[in-house]
Amino acid sequence: MTTLADAWAWLTDPAHWAGDDGIGHRLLQHLVLTVGCLVISCLIALPVALVLGHLGKGGALAVNISNAGRAVPTFAVLVLLLLTPVGGWGEGPAVVALVLFAVPPLLTNAYVGMREVDRGVVRAARGMGMAGRQMLFHVELPLSLPMVLNGVRIAAVQLVATATIAALAGGGGLGRIITAGFNLASTPQVVAGAILVAVFALIVEGLFALAERLAPVRTRGSR
Repeated sequence: MTTLADAWAWLTDPAHWAGDDGIGHRLLQHLVLTVGCLVISCLIALPVALVLGHLGKGGALAVNISNAGRAVPTFAVLVLLLLTPVGGWGEGPAVVALVLFAVPPLLTNAYVGMREVDRGVVRAARGMGMAGRQMLFHVELPLSLPMVLNGVRIAAVQLVATATIAALAGGGGLGRIITAGFNLASTPQVVAGAILVAVFALIVEGLFALAERLAPVRTRGSR
């Protein structure tokens, strides 16, 4: 309990919230890094998943390939990137590693959501004369939205927790608080940094859970 009390004292010290190394600035850096990587991951994974889910072809292969990437630790990807020319691009290696980490849940959930749309509804839309693009954006995507949001939620929470590795490559974020604590042999600071990351992840989880509950339509089998 002494360590937790010391960590709480560190967190509530106003001096630790000010300046470029303060908690406020590190939180903002962590948020920007997380949102940036999430947007890039969505732009890569969601169009592929939605198109493959609409066509019903090649999706299983794409999902299996993306899931295979989960077997490679993000830290290992970051280390390998640091050894390549991209390693000198500031936070570039961390961004690439985090994007690769976030793509699998986005791709898998979006594709599964598209394929779980009631085929009877799809046939009815086709019978009404809807073209492929109309069916995708006006029928299949709205019905698969809960599963798509679930994938975004999983990716966002994982990014919040994993973005701490950016500090190992000289990047910003809450990971800098943890690494600085290790360098100073300050256990309270390390614990305080871990608490901040955990609370941030729980807040993101709660926001996405609320968004999922507000989604107007749920697909069969979605959770």
